[in-house]
Amino acid sequence: MTTITAPTTGPAANVRSARRWLALSVLALAQFLVVLDASIVNIALPVLGEQLGMDTAALSWVITAYVLAFGGLLLLGGRLADRYGHRRIFLIGTAGFVAASALAGLSVTSGMLLGARALQGASAALLAPAALALLTHLFPDTKDRTKALGVWGGVAGIGSAAGVLLGGVLSATLGWQSVFYVNVPIGAIVLIAIPLLITRDTVGARGKLDIPGAVTITGALVAAVGALSAIEQVGLTHPLTIGLAAASVVLGVAFVVVERRTAAPLVPLEVFRNRNLTVGNIVMLLIGAAMVALFFALSVYMQAVLGYDALATGLTQLPLAGALVIVAGIVPAVISRIGAKPTLISSLAVLAAGLVWLSFAPADAQFVTDILGPSILIGVGMGGAFVTTTQLSVDGVEGGESGLAGGLVNTSQQIGGALGLAVLGTIASLRTEALLDSGVAAPEAITDGFSWLFLGTAAVAVLAAIAAGFARKS
Repeated sequence: MTTITAPTTGPAANVRSARRWLALSVLALAQFLVVLDASIVNIALPVLGEQLGMDTAALSWVITAYVLAFGGLLLLGGRLADRYGHRRIFLIGTAGFVAASALAGLSVTSGMLLGARALQGASAALLAPAALALLTHLFPDTKDRTKALGVWGGVAGIGSAAGVLLGGVLSATLGWQSVFYVNVPIGAIVLIAIPLLITRDTVGARGKLDIPGAVTITGALVAAVGALSAIEQVGLTHPLTIGLAAASVVLGVAFVVVERRTAAPLVPLEVFRNRNLTVGNIVMLLIGAAMVALFFALSVYMQAVLGYDALATGLTQLPLAGALVIVAGIVPAVISRIGAKPTLISSLAVLAAGLVWLSFAPADAQFVTDILGPSILIGVGMGGAFVTTTQLSVDGVEGGESGLAGGLVNTSQQIGGALGLAVLGTIASLRTEALLDSGVAAPEAITDGFSWLFLGTAAVAVLAAIAAGFARKS
């Protein structure tokens, strides 16, 4: 079985809770909101755009503004949590997320909405790594932490799947504003409960903060996510795409140079000597790439091709989400029996099989015969993969770097999501355009384009399984 070393040092080493499983449920609730908000807006975009006067290009920034801020600031957020206290930074991030969500729901102009989405992403970048760090300290025992991380990984997967479901239900019944307002009461519960459930943590060393490292890595990640988003919006060879990609490379190189020379680096490069942490982040990047592209394509396919409304589209995700929940609860026991590495590889194989099956869905697909089976397989694979990958990503991490580990795995998921949507979305779009130009009817052309996308996500899952093979033996 994979050994997950209990933290012994760092600002949160003294964090305690007499009701730690209840505390875990509250932390997981906050993480659920963070993951959910990356996708819940998708179905509401058409109505939102009509009411706020936003064209297609502007609407894409409703998603991009959140992802840019979230993905770009995660590593800094993790380090701030290690430095100033995990509970403190978690509460600051949650408060900012609640305020930004309310602001987004109140938006009357596109600029107001985009600003609120960027603030949501920045707040999530503080919340997410701090929450995972708190979890690792609340459960120092290997067996208990395996169960806790099973819940955590399951929540991450459920949040991705539930975005389409809740987005459809809320936007169809309560209006587009409700996809933002739903965060407010839930976030308020988190803000009230956590101080009651988790003791105040101590702070880390107050030495000089690695400002050059923070600036270069944040700039590199923002430029990278921006370049990937620009591929979808303006094309691979557009000057904006090329410029952002070049800036990301230059800033990334500068970051490595800074980290090698500074006495107190933002991201100690030695952390990547931990093989399971490195493999876990690579796998999470690939899973994020497959899942974001999948849920985007499913949402469009159900509505544009099969003619489902927003509510029906959301409800079709129930079997996938249900399978994921069930498997996430079972996986910790499976890991204890056969080990993390075999569990992860098997889960990714099931995921790839479900995605290949889904690629055969026709333009006149019936849900029960063509969509239900693949959805269940995908849910099973996702449940196992998210739980196990999260465990690998914090394997052997000491207390003083638990926030960093949380920032790394969340960054991998966000960068992977942007990469998958840009690359696989472009492939699907090019295939659809080619078929339309040759005279193929729109439903069949769109379906075939998405078939290529689903096959692409299956290939990514296979690559993730290959990467998982390099994990340390469990």
